[in-house]
Amino acid sequence: MYIIVKDDIPDKIVPVITAHAALACYKKFETNADMTKWINGIFKKVVCLANEIEFDKLKNETDFVLLTESSLDNREVCLAFCPREEYPKKFKFLKMWTPQNS
Repeated sequence: MYIIVKDDIPDKIVPVITAHAALACYKKFETNADMTKWINGIFKKVVCLANEIEFDKLKNETDFVLLTESSLDNREVCLAFCPREEYPKKFKFLKMWTPQNS
């Protein structure tokens, strides 16, 4: 499962946002064959960052949930993509999220 967070979201709320994203994605796609395979096996999640332009382009892909954050005036903050056998090539070029304050 790819979870994409906007690169201007404060690090301190990213873990909560990504936890919500993983659960929301599972709930939305729980009957999807790839999701069933993932939940019963691999269960790998990748958290990446995207700038505004990248984030908007990723919204043109399929099978994802979009999350907003009430503490940030309901801004769009995250996309979580249903697990699949292969993601488009652009996903491989996204930067992995790592906390900057540690």
